[in-house]
Amino acid sequence: MKIVDVTEFYSERGGGVRSHLSSRGHFLCQRGHDHVVVAPGPRDEEYESKEEKNAGVRARTVRISGPALPYDRTYHLLGRFDKVRQRVKAERADILEAHSPYLAAAAIVACGRAAARVRTAFWHADHVGTYVEPALARWLGPRAAGALSAPMRKAAMRALLAPFEATFVAGREQAARLRRAGVEGVVHVPFGVDVSVFRPGARSASARRELLDGASERAALIVGTGRFAFEKRWDVVFDAFARVRARREAVLVLFGDGPERAALERAAPAGVRFLGFERDRPRLAGALASADALLHGCPYETFGLGVAEAVASALPVVVPDAGGAAETVDRSCGETYVSLDAADAAAALERLLARDPTELRARAKEAATHVPTAADHYGRVLATYDAILAAKAAGRSWKAAD
Repeated sequence: MKIVDVTEFYSERGGGVRSHLSSRGHFLCQRGHDHVVVAPGPRDEEYESKEEKNAGVRARTVRISGPALPYDRTYHLLGRFDKVRQRVKAERADILEAHSPYLAAAAIVACGRAAARVRTAFWHADHVGTYVEPALARWLGPRAAGALSAPMRKAAMRALLAPFEATFVAGREQAARLRRAGVEGVVHVPFGVDVSVFRPGARSASARRELLDGASERAALIVGTGRFAFEKRWDVVFDAFARVRARREAVLVLFGDGPERAALERAAPAGVRFLGFERDRPRLAGALASADALLHGCPYETFGLGVAEAVASALPVVVPDAGGAAETVDRSCGETYVSLDAADAAAALERLLARDPTELRARAKEAATHVPTAADHYGRVLATYDAILAAKAAGRSWKAAD
């Protein structure tokens, strides 16, 4: 099977969608499928992952030149539909999948129905809920903002996803929203974690000392991961951490990068370290497994893969009670707080740190065994592709299970 993915969400420094697509290439090749990513970039180029060759199948990336976007110049505009169409038609894909709902979806539609046997989409982000509703809430309050944005969200979901025979979504609440909006073919399939990398056994005393960077071994070691952008709400994390640090010795280590990094470095309270975007996944896994807690601020994500990687590493987490991250936390070894409430986030972190560390570690190790794996995720995705292709071959319609 050949799977071609088209996306505009493809940063030069990494990011969630790019990481997901890299993982797809690895696992699809392992299962004997060709994988191609078509994404914008600073120049036209094509390259393949030498590591992912397997019995004649390949993982390749095709970049199509486009101007850098103003807010985050590591992202580029997917504007050359003519080049996308030319490449997609040449690939003769079995599955053509959109990994962003705007220009990538429009580019796939522009390729025509004959460009692939099946067209699918992956719902990575709810932009109405992430940007429009919070903006309205600042002026009108949360209740009025929710009432105004709900019909807008439903109309956008239906219009953007109507061309696709199936839409994959990682979060339960997002799947429910898509179905309530009338989107057909919704498949809830949580992202999977590479548990050969993110595992409790990655814990290391030397990694912990390195992260503490001279602070006392008694200090609470808190980590945060994610893109440094305004919607990730690092202000909530900083405020909560400062409240906790006023009462106990603590260090907050951040992994990530993004357009707000310089501003965040200026605004960070004492005790915060910025280590940048960590491309070495085993090194990141070691950091997560060696910390005391992960503190997360974003209530808008559809899933929260970074939180799932922390749980798989047996790291207790403190997350908002809204968004995809809340679906990942195990309350036996994690805490939730009222979304965007820094005081409540600080209280939740204090509750977690006050627990018996031996018992908390044991519960976190147990929770790690329940995290969906990458094999689980791609097995479900491939089974869906097979079911749609089989239905087409038999001349019948395919319907997603609820």
